[in-house]
Amino acid sequence: MTTNVAKVAGISAGAALLGLGIPYFTRIAPPQITSFITDLPVAKVPLSLPFLKNNTGSEPVSTKAPFSCDTSHSYRTELVSLDPLIIYIHNLITPTEITQLLQAGEPEFAPSKVTKGGRQQNTKERTSSSAGLPEDNPTVQCVLKRARNFLGNMFRDGWDEMGQPQLVRYTTGQQFTLHHDWFASPLWADDGSWNTWNRLASFFAILEDDCTGGETYFPFAESIVAPGPKGEQPGITQRESGGGEQQKPLWREHEDGGLAFRPVAGNSLFWINLHPNGTGDTRTKHAGLPLESGQKTAMNIWPRQYYAYE
Repeated sequence: MTTNVAKVAGISAGAALLGLGIPYFTRIAPPQITSFITDLPVAKVPLSLPFLKNNTGSEPVSTKAPFSCDTSHSYRTELVSLDPLIIYIHNLITPTEITQLLQAGEPEFAPSKVTKGGRQQNTKERTSSSAGLPEDNPTVQCVLKRARNFLGNMFRDGWDEMGQPQLVRYTTGQQFTLHHDWFASPLWADDGSWNTWNRLASFFAILEDDCTGGETYFPFAESIVAPGPKGEQPGITQRESGGGEQQKPLWREHEDGGLAFRPVAGNSLFWINLHPNGTGDTRTKHAGLPLESGQKTAMNIWPRQYYAYE
């Protein structure tokens, strides 16, 4: 019994050494032998020999847990303006989701474009960078499902679509002048049918807020939130680099009228783009004011409302 085990072990070791040696033997053997060796079907993948593996850690094993969508995540809403309807959403996106979304979009950033006459093009009005997010990404799907649930019966399952979300990034001096998200003429469906669609509503969620300036400005918005006894606006307590805390308003009344919203990571603005008859609401015109310093990154979600061809 011991002799048989030894023979098997010897044959296995010899085969392993032959497999390892063939690629190098062709460099030193006579031509008559190498012509025979090169005709052998040598595998083009690394030879897997557990007893020869390097255990020094040169082959790191990922310990990163797969993303799990928190279906119990809660957020808080605040009605800011009635006409046009603007809702402020606190904590729509979690810190973990922010990290995952940034990782998913980082390789795709390119100069932002706008759609004019049904065609995308670069303009001086929008100087940011944008990145389309993969719709099959688990984190993207999680956030889109949350946004879809927020829409309630405004969204018709099986007919409307959430559309591809987009990251947008602003650095110092970059901006997006006054514009609206809806299209003057609905766009043709991507499936080749005669159906058309327009952007029913908009979510603008902040992912990175390490910046000054860069407010989102709505010139036609009118706040229904009453200021405090000393005229203060709603705000959050934010810890400063020196260790102190400072109350900063989430939005302010702009000097030219309307409201300007400060970027706060995790929070989102929501507004409805279309009237009930499907035409665009001109009062939803807004701008990304110039960034004074730092970097601001946000996520655009534009649910699509479809129209059947008649």
